[in-house]
Amino acid sequence: MPLIRVHGASIAFGPTTVLDKVDLTIEPGARMALVGRNGEGKSTLMKIIAGELLPDSGEIVATTGLKTAYLPQSVPDHFSGTAYELVASGLSKVGNVIAEFHSESQRLAAGETHAENGRSLVDQLAILQDQIESSDGWSLVQTVEQTLSKMHIDPEVEVATLSGGMKRRVILARALVSGPDILLLDEPTNHLDIGAVAWLEEYLAALNCALVFVTHDRKFLDSVANHICEIDRGKLTEWPGGFAAYRVNKQKMLEVEAQQNALFDKKLAQEEAWIRQGIKARRTRNEGRVRALKKLREQHAARRSVVGQARMSVNQADNSGKIIFETQSLSFSHGDQLVIRDLTTTIMRDDRVGIIGPNGCGKSTLVKLLVGELTPTTGTVKCGTQLQVAYYDQLRATLDTTLSAADNVSGGKDTVEVNGKPRHIMSYMQDFLFEPARARAPISALSGGETGRLMLARLFLNPSNLIVLDEPSNDLDIETLELLEALLADYKGTVILISHDRQLLENVVTRSLVYQGNGRFIDVAGGYEDFERERRNSSTLKPVFDGSDSSQAPGGKKRSTSLASSTPTPSGKTSKTKKLTYAETTELKQLPEKISQLEDSVNELHQRMNDPSFYNDRTSADKVIKQAQQLQIELDAAYSRWETLEALLGN
Repeated sequence: MPLIRVHGASIAFGPTTVLDKVDLTIEPGARMALVGRNGEGKSTLMKIIAGELLPDSGEIVATTGLKTAYLPQSVPDHFSGTAYELVASGLSKVGNVIAEFHSESQRLAAGETHAENGRSLVDQLAILQDQIESSDGWSLVQTVEQTLSKMHIDPEVEVATLSGGMKRRVILARALVSGPDILLLDEPTNHLDIGAVAWLEEYLAALNCALVFVTHDRKFLDSVANHICEIDRGKLTEWPGGFAAYRVNKQKMLEVEAQQNALFDKKLAQEEAWIRQGIKARRTRNEGRVRALKKLREQHAARRSVVGQARMSVNQADNSGKIIFETQSLSFSHGDQLVIRDLTTTIMRDDRVGIIGPNGCGKSTLVKLLVGELTPTTGTVKCGTQLQVAYYDQLRATLDTTLSAADNVSGGKDTVEVNGKPRHIMSYMQDFLFEPARARAPISALSGGETGRLMLARLFLNPSNLIVLDEPSNDLDIETLELLEALLADYKGTVILISHDRQLLENVVTRSLVYQGNGRFIDVAGGYEDFERERRNSSTLKPVFDGSDSSQAPGGKKRSTSLASSTPTPSGKTSKTKKLTYAETTELKQLPEKISQLEDSVNELHQRMNDPSFYNDRTSADKVIKQAQQLQIELDAAYSRWETLEALLGN
């Protein structure tokens, strides 16, 4: 029995019909991807399925008692509380109990003795534990904690203080743990790093619920979807199979459509010529043929043509020098937090360099150090000669919201210069899929995808021999991404690309700087997939999303890290190692075993605390809780000492 059936749904915004008599049936276990260009109505259809938007006509029939979880593309701003509390709220009533148990446990660990209701924390935890037990909730506790960990979310952070991207990540985590019948995800990979996307793919593969999602991540599409639903010119077409099969079949369909339209247009032209014949011919015409011509005219007027393809070109500058950037022992700290540690590398002319790492690891900081926006704390950056840089990320901040899209590109002029030749601004804007009406619209009215194309239009207008792209794939549709790839492949210059889009990295870069924790980036040949193949055969390389950063404390909070271990010596050479004393060497060898024993002890006590009968003896419970707190303090101290000795040793 279908979970949801959409029948004949139509909706228009102003004069534009976005969805035109759309039919869609979602069965249990479905893995549906909605695809189509930006602005075709994918998010609109998702809102209709989620019950957040009513169509102008048509009907939506849902199974009684259907549970739906929905991740919207835009982030609501009304959330409060910690990330743990918000994610746990996806579990309905038991989620609130789990969130309260977590909060009260944190207060007890901090040394508090009483709950807000005046009851002792030990008594309150016992009550909450009984409620969790009665709902079989301990497995749900584990689900919440694992999801927060895998998505690199600090459980104690206040959601209201997070950026829009991090808020989306928390809302996604809440949707994942909620156990819905249908999971609706609108651009779930936005603002996720490579590792989180890979984990999400595996997580969704194991889910039993139906899944409907929108994404521009092609590898994600290939991995997750087994049914493609395309929205094109208001119509929805279903394509069984994965994304690769859809692309082949879609191209064949467009070829057939073009042939049919050509035959239709030929017949219409013949009939128009007949009706325009002289009086003698019109006297002999038959009325049925006239009615048929009128119908042909109506069909032609109603036909929505295939939208043209973007045609990108870039203004090439003269060649730069052979060396683009050369860094020597480059390090950068923000306050007492080390961001970049001891990077020595050279970027040559025509290199295609990917910078790969988890969110917040310092990728954008590294680029800003290279182009001179930031000054190194230690070490040097040497820039090559005759560099002309086009920097994608910078353009976002320079867009004037009071001007139209076209004026933002041309500076108010009617023409722009492309490769030495003048072009009318409207003609140039059409290369980036801006019809005149949209080109004249203020940029405040543009969608995210249109803003992305606008930035590319500005970027490629600047003569350059070095293009720096910081997350260009956000908000770009698949077709535009592929055209960007083709342009970069033909670009006669150097490219530096920061991206979490694995396909984009695979198709563009020839070498990568990959984050390995504690501020370190290493130089590897190829893109992300090449690095992963090398890592699987290596005992020293870390996954990009490992999270086992020595500057990370348990729970995801950063420990203070100084430049002491990477500060250059007076001679100008970086001291990478320090000879430990015999006692320190012995201590370092013993610490892993000590940490393992402490972890086992802490886990054993936590298991005892999870037993339903644990709080029957209040005196004994208090002793065990205090013992667990003391062991946790010793464990944190052992981790800290291990990190200190490892840093001194240069590992």
